[in-house]
Amino acid sequence: MNILALDTTRREGSVAVARDGTVLHESAGDPAVTHGERLPGDVAHALGQAGLAIEDVDLLALAAGPGSFTGLRVGVATVQGLAFARGLQVVPVPTLEALARAASESGAASGLTAVWMDAQRGEVFAAIYDAGGREVVAPQSARPLQVLDRWSAREHAIRLADIDLFFGDGAARYEIAIRDALGPHASVADAPPLAGTIARMAFAQPHRAVAPHAIVPIYVRRPDAELARDRREGRT
Repeated sequence: MNILALDTTRREGSVAVARDGTVLHESAGDPAVTHGERLPGDVAHALGQAGLAIEDVDLLALAAGPGSFTGLRVGVATVQGLAFARGLQVVPVPTLEALARAASESGAASGLTAVWMDAQRGEVFAAIYDAGGREVVAPQSARPLQVLDRWSAREHAIRLADIDLFFGDGAARYEIAIRDALGPHASVADAPPLAGTIARMAFAQPHRAVAPHAIVPIYVRRPDAELARDRREGRT
């Protein structure tokens, strides 16, 4: 089975082509160029590097959010267009779940993993997963210190010291805040491109595939345009 996977939820994004769970090619994009401008060329390049044509693709996979609102819309539209044209299904993978899987694949985490995506505006998209990839604390969007305070104050409190790894570009960006809260020995790591991980997840879980019109983006936070409108109207 040949799988084409996209991640447009992060600024650089990535594209991967895999066959039966083995990644043939994966590449990150240029963060200085928008997804809309570069995605067609990135997809064509990835397929070419893998020695395939779009007609050879059997399944599509997509990082379904949270992440960049505009990037996510571009990714969904691209995958839907390809899927409708070829009569293919799509496996939508939550981006934070993909980050947790990438952390597990890296061998850096054996217990609880806190995945943090840079949500811009001084916030992170954050969630906690166990070693089996199961969600322990649901995704949320907040400032880093707010996230840590909320996790500590839960009814069934999370001991921050029990978190084995903070993983993702949000963790790398706010490493100082994490180390201030947990101490200098806290484990923090940035994440690699996610498209390859998403392709492997799609191959392992084909039952998650849906028709292209059934893709439901995961936003967690309302779009910036809506938040700005509320501020202008004095509702925040």
